[in-house]
Amino acid sequence: MKSDLKKFLKAKAHALKPVVITGHNGITPPVLNEINLALDHHELIKVRVNAADREERQIMVSGILEQTGATLIQAVGHVIVLYRKNPAKP
Repeated sequence: MKSDLKKFLKAKAHALKPVVITGHNGITPPVLNEINLALDHHELIKVRVNAADREERQIMVSGILEQTGATLIQAVGHVIVLYRKNPAKP
């Protein structure tokens, strides 16, 4: 992904609120389903990843990226910004 596009998406995501918040159970199939639905509908979303420490949070973020096919735009604290282009939308 080009840096210009990434910069544009970061600016666009600034005003967004997290649409999915992970719980104590971590990344479960229903959570992944909600992330996929949100990405299909919005393309650019924020997700709050609640984890005990940085290592656990990084593992959860890697799992989300791997299982959704999304691109990590930004990670600040517990909040990550994800982008996945919807081929059905021009």
